[in-house]
Amino acid sequence: MLKEFLIPEDIVIKEAMRRMNRTGEKTLFITDEGDRLRGSLTDGDIRRWILKDGELTDEVKKVYNRTPVFVAGDYDLEEVKKLMLDNRIEWIPVVDDKRRVIEVLCWDDVFGKDSRTPRGKLDIPVVIMAGGEGTRLDPFTRILPKPLIPIGEKAIIDIIMEKFSHYGINEFYVSINHKAKMIKSYFEEINPARVIRYIEEEQPLGTAGSLRFLRGQIQGSLLVSNCDIIVDCDYCEVVDFHDRNDHDITIIGSFRHFTIPYGICEIEKGGVLTGMTEKPEYDFLVNTGMSVLRKSALELIPENQKFHITELINSVRERGGKVGVFPISEKSWIDVGQWEEYRKSVKLLGIEQ
Repeated sequence: MLKEFLIPEDIVIKEAMRRMNRTGEKTLFITDEGDRLRGSLTDGDIRRWILKDGELTDEVKKVYNRTPVFVAGDYDLEEVKKLMLDNRIEWIPVVDDKRRVIEVLCWDDVFGKDSRTPRGKLDIPVVIMAGGEGTRLDPFTRILPKPLIPIGEKAIIDIIMEKFSHYGINEFYVSINHKAKMIKSYFEEINPARVIRYIEEEQPLGTAGSLRFLRGQIQGSLLVSNCDIIVDCDYCEVVDFHDRNDHDITIIGSFRHFTIPYGICEIEKGGVLTGMTEKPEYDFLVNTGMSVLRKSALELIPENQKFHITELINSVRERGGKVGVFPISEKSWIDVGQWEEYRKSVKLLGIEQ
């Protein structure tokens, strides 16, 4: 377990990201050949490097924090708690008198498994797009609307709302169309301690069309999430990134790594082979389905027409607006909208069906 968190400084950033995905955590520690602590590396360090046009093939020595927080082997638990709270970190390495890492303490070890990591507070409207038919989850969605598909004992939409509740957000707009009555009845039945306002589409309006109804009701920016995704990142950091960079739209993008399990042939006219690449690997930054929109972007959405978020992005860019991307790791995004990913999400969340 300990070795999974320790990496040398000469491995490439891409490999460090893979290590984070394997552990399911967002922090690694850089050590020398004798396991002596040299620094720490978080997904935030990698994100800032990428946003500065850094390459994933660069070595982590260009990225990592050389002044890590750590404690000695005779640490005091209250001291560790204070360090975690003050620095908003979830992992702290324990070192011996030669600075060799002998243990890594995690938040659950220190505060208990039922405690939550500290989050900042947000005062921003949240819209959950829940009007789609959910065809990727057929035949479940022939009976249930997509937002009510269960993961363990909770509906997907409940889990999404709980993520926002950690930031003090308990008021939501929910855009509904397909099986809208069932969604409204569900919330009436469970009577959650949340304020839910519905945007009712008389006809399907795509992934952005219903946002038109919010014109004049939003003061600044708003967070928009699909109803079949779970994004595990610091939403305060996302909103701050959006505001600080003066974006009209900020997309949360997740890294995805793909390996083609075949040799790829390159040919020219006549079918002559010009080259072959054996099992090539590709990295993409994909749209997770969560974004931050400035209220002015709502003005570009046509009335009562199907209009997708991709069209809104194109409209903003055509008018000289700014669209940014906030990168997160592969494991920070769970797409429960298709069967294979649904099964993975259940496993990742540690839920038995």
